[in-house]
Order: sequence, then C-alpha cells, then structure tokens
Amino acid sequence: MSWEEDLHGREVPPSLETLIVPRVRDLGDGFTVRRALPSARRRMVGPFIFLDQMGPADFDPGHGLDVRPHPHIGLATVTYLFEGEVLHRDSLGTVQSIRPGAVNWMTAGQGIAHSERTGPQTRAAGSRLFGIQAWVALPKQHEETAPAFVHHPNDTLPVVEGDGVRLHVIAGEMHGGKSPVRTHSALFYADARLDKGARLKLPAEHEERGLYLVEGSVEVEGTRFEPGELLVFKPGSEIVLGAGDAPARMMLLGGEPMDGQRYLFWNFVSSSQERLEVAKKDWKEGRFGQVPQETEFIPLPPDDPPAPVRYP
Repeated sequence: MSWEEDLHGREVPPSLETLIVPRVRDLGDGFTVRRALPSARRRMVGPFIFLDQMGPADFDPGHGLDVRPHPHIGLATVTYLFEGEVLHRDSLGTVQSIRPGAVNWMTAGQGIAHSERTGPQTRAAGSRLFGIQAWVALPKQHEETAPAFVHHPNDTLPVVEGDGVRLHVIAGEMHGGKSPVRTHSALFYADARLDKGARLKLPAEHEERGLYLVEGSVEVEGTRFEPGELLVFKPGSEIVLGAGDAPARMMLLGGEPMDGQRYLFWNFVSSSQERLEVAKKDWKEGRFGQVPQETEFIPLPPDDPPAPVRYP
C-alpha cells in the first residue's frame, strides 16, 4: 500500500514527501499509544528516530503509568506532556516530576537506565495522561558522551505569539524563539497551537521537516489532515499551515539528516551493530546502574528479529 492511498482520495500537496498514519496500540488499563516513528515509510525525520503519542488516557484512583526501569544508549529521550504528570527516576540519581509544558531531556550517551511512573499522590487521586515521547539520535561524535538529565520548567521555554498562533519552542530555534535546551545537533521541536482559521509558516532552513497533528485539523495547500497523522515535507518547499474550522494543535519537528545510518534494537540506538551487542550484555549483567527507589526492571527481549533494524 502506497502512502498516497492513506489520503483516501484527498489531493497530494506538492510539498508533501510522505504521510504516516500510525496504528493505535492498547498497552492495557486503557492506555494507548500511536507510534509515528519509526515507520516502514520513514525511519527518521532529522535526528528524530522515535515519536509516540501517549494517550489521552484516564486512570482511576490507584492506577497509573508504570514503565519499569529500562536502558538506553546513543540517544536523548524527550518527554513532553499536554495533560497529567509523570515521575522520572534514573541511574544518575535523578528524581523529577514532569508536568504540562515542561521538558525532561535525558541524554543516554554511553548508557543510562530510567523509569517513568505516575507519582504516588497523583495515582491515589486518579489522573489523565496525554503527551509525546520522542527520541533524538546522537551524532557519531557524541554517541558515547556521558549520560545527563536536564529539566526545563514550562516558564523557561520561549513562547512566540501573534495572529492566532502560540508557538512553544521546546528545542532549537523557530520564528525568533530560541530554546535553552542544549542539543548535540541542529534540530527544531515545537508545540504549535493555532486558533480557528489561523496560519503559520513552516521555515525551510532545515532539510528535514515533519508535522504531527495532535488535535483539530490542518490544511496544507488545500488538503486537510486529521489528528494522528505525521506529515513529512520535501526539502526546501514553502509550507503554510492553516487551522480548519476549529483550533488545532501540532508538534513541529526536524533538523539536518543524520551523519550516517543508525541501527536500533529495543531501546538502543547506535551507528554500530557491535555496540548494540555490548549494550545487550551490559543490561543482562546489570552494568547500567541502579534507579533510585526501584527494584523491578524490564528484561532484555529476545533477538526477534535477529538483526537490528537499520535506519539509513
């Protein structure tokens, strides 16, 4: 099936390179995810190698998110919430809650383990969770950097407003707003909200650009797109995004192409297949460090398929 067939008869905008419509996966307790990246149609957009929509999900009192300790190498994880709260713990000793509009940016580098759970007070009261989890692959020269974690509260990230548009710049620079988040490669990542009928120009300075629609609808060159669709645009094309007959919310992301292929196995990303094998052994043998207040962990999955997935 070609990606054009997912348009269901809609016209193909000249600026659109591909369209990804992720399937909904239920992880239990009514908690669903939509995995837009990686996809068979597109493995990466700039350095973004993983993009999950979490929820929205409503948890009854006593229930919540429980992602047990697990490892990462060769990437940075980026947690961003629209609603709810998540408690992050990692093997550096970090314990940090994240709330809507803030950013948890964890650089795995040579190796880190972390957990993500609903905190005890939020769990006791019941809660709603809705957000985006992204992974940013690290350039080769930084793949083995020391692991690090930084938290940026909502009010420390720039907001660009005007003409019915509110642009929350998470990382990189866009429309004059420059994020304080330190990255290892040229990229942009923003939460854009458009009022009914508002328009926003997507700058063309980055070669690879994508749009993940969260709420409402958006029009590109006369074609309408719906929530849960990831649009990947052609390099250099002039793009103007227009909200439909209701407010719209979308994540804008991209950057420069990666410096070579990447291999992915489970939560590990690397430019070297051999490095993935070392990471597997390190996790099996407990060399990623202990996550505070955690006694559980996620076991290494079997090699199925036996070879890592290569991302050109």
